[in-house]
Amino acid sequence: MPSFISPVRLFLSTLCMTVLLVMWRPLYAGPIRDRIIEHRLEQQARDIEDGEHAEPVSLPSGARLVSDVAYGKDSQQRMDVYLPQQARGAPVIFMVHGGAWRWGDKGATNVVQNKVARWVPEGFIFISANYRLLPKARPLEQAQDIASAIAAAQGRAASWGGDPKKFIVMGHSAGAHLVALLTASPDMAFKLGAKPWLGTILLDSAAFDMVRIMEAKHAHLYDVAFGNDPAYWRAASPLHVLSETAIPFLAVCSTRHADSCPWATEFVTEAESLKVHASVLQQDLSHKDINQQLGLEGSYTNAVELFMGGLDASVIRRLTNY
Repeated sequence: MPSFISPVRLFLSTLCMTVLLVMWRPLYAGPIRDRIIEHRLEQQARDIEDGEHAEPVSLPSGARLVSDVAYGKDSQQRMDVYLPQQARGAPVIFMVHGGAWRWGDKGATNVVQNKVARWVPEGFIFISANYRLLPKARPLEQAQDIASAIAAAQGRAASWGGDPKKFIVMGHSAGAHLVALLTASPDMAFKLGAKPWLGTILLDSAAFDMVRIMEAKHAHLYDVAFGNDPAYWRAASPLHVLSETAIPFLAVCSTRHADSCPWATEFVTEAESLKVHASVLQQDLSHKDINQQLGLEGSYTNAVELFMGGLDASVIRRLTNY
């Protein structure tokens, strides 16, 4: 007799397969989606944030570069110092690169070029610092590196023609998280020899509340950096260490990313409740462009300079568009 599948059995078999497929998709869609997000974040950290090294930085006329100034024994504990011609009592902009706490470099064009071209001719000293990266050092140790670098730069500022009391600290992405941590609780930096600085500019970091980030669904790169200890999350969370002694700051955020400006606004609101001078600057720019375009002529750079000029009269005098 010829074999065949009855219509009833065919229907039941198809139904079972459909149910299995419906059950299977949620099991795998999440991990697949997470891997896609993880890949995009890592690619952004490598190639978009601070990973461009194609061209050397063009120095403004009369400026000079002092490369790889050591502030520690590790080969990554180095900073580049861009000096204006005949600097005397110059304010200092101290820059910290991003890169997901794992990549990035002080000499990347995104980090340096437009900022040096803008501010060194106006009489600012510009410093770009490296720090130990994952897996050699985790975020709290990286923040300590930055504090040590600030202390070392302040100690040498006079020999470069700079004013150690006129520092403005700046960081992008993961670098913004590190300087936000020191800004929120400056005693962390003071214990390592740093002196108070005028203010801080945070360039598009959403890593202000590490506890909520780690308790929610997040990319694996955060686990690599922050581990699984809630006490460490709190210690590395700018929002949780924020105190009334915090340094004045400006939080620049991208309106093109859903999390960036809400996180920045929450951090600023909490700071204001402690009577800390803080503000948000929303920009319709990508995460990369918030870093790269700072220094170019236009409303964005002018708005950042407005904050800088409000920190000290000596800064105002050097800003041509203030």
